[in-house]
Amino acid sequence: MALLAGAGAGLWWSGRIAHRRLVERLTASSRERDAAFSEPPSTPRVSGSPESHVPMASLGREGARFVHTRAHDDAIRIFVGVDSAVTPEERVELAIAEVVRTGAFERGTIVVQAPAGTGYANPTPIDVVELRTGGDCASIVVGYGLLPSFMSLGYADRAARTQRYLLERLVSLGAHPRLLLYGESLGALVQQLALSAGTTDLDRFGVHSALWVGTPGGVRTDEFRSRCASYICVDSPRDIPQPVPPERVWFLEHDGDPVVRLRRELIGKRPEWLAGPRGRNVPEGMRWSPGITWAQVVVDTLYATDVTPGEFESLGHDYRADLGAVVTAAYGFADTSPSPEELEESLRERERERARLIGEL
Repeated sequence: MALLAGAGAGLWWSGRIAHRRLVERLTASSRERDAAFSEPPSTPRVSGSPESHVPMASLGREGARFVHTRAHDDAIRIFVGVDSAVTPEERVELAIAEVVRTGAFERGTIVVQAPAGTGYANPTPIDVVELRTGGDCASIVVGYGLLPSFMSLGYADRAARTQRYLLERLVSLGAHPRLLLYGESLGALVQQLALSAGTTDLDRFGVHSALWVGTPGGVRTDEFRSRCASYICVDSPRDIPQPVPPERVWFLEHDGDPVVRLRRELIGKRPEWLAGPRGRNVPEGMRWSPGITWAQVVVDTLYATDVTPGEFESLGHDYRADLGAVVTAAYGFADTSPSPEELEESLRERERERARLIGEL
């Protein structure tokens, strides 16, 4: 018995050491900047520049990529990394200092994006806003961690507090430009947690529109309807109503996205998406089995973001092919300049160029 207990303790301790080493390796990777983005940006319009209150070294890999790759030279990009300050409140204050320094409130549009766990802020929706507004915009990202999203779920409440405090501070500055919210994957969940009062919070913070993409576990329809007067949920651009309604809250969720479908209840209860007609990219032959289906979806999440730069697919947890049209519709932009085709090609080429700079192509 003592031998078994000792073996169990040894395995537990070995597991802890392996986990700690994994965390150390992943955080070190998230802090390491690409060679192409190692130097401070030359423009004062972004964080990390010589004029910025945010040191370039604190941006991490994702922050450096974000501030270096604007779609329009006039656009403002503010990024505060988790290493830029100790507490969420201090990071938000840095972001507010950047808002004042860059003159972000003088722009027609401000986008607040909640990043994923590593600090990753998808540049594609911001590219769309910058191209649609001709650079008359500013984007703000405040990080809360350095680990992949599946390892950052425990930080969701802290991240939500960061988002809420950021919105409170923006309101405290007085009348602000048109305010848009964007969250993808864990970032989508984080912003929803921050706006727990739904429509009331949208009004309080002066939010014009919110777009939440690929929410882990999906939008819980009954719960959200009780908090928000109305919203739109689409699987792809083909589901966008015409004419486009002026809804304030939009969800983009693929029927076949395992990240969206993964819920704890899936272990012991058949979900609606397997009880009736199949949604897009949900296999017709897929059947629910207690425990087994949940495990299958868990495995599917590991491959849900296996993508090739510049090759957009509306598939799994990859929403790049949808964002040009859905961002345009959700935020109420006209789709004439650039045209949908020109916008799509620009987004693809910009992603290919980013991939070349960081050595992915």
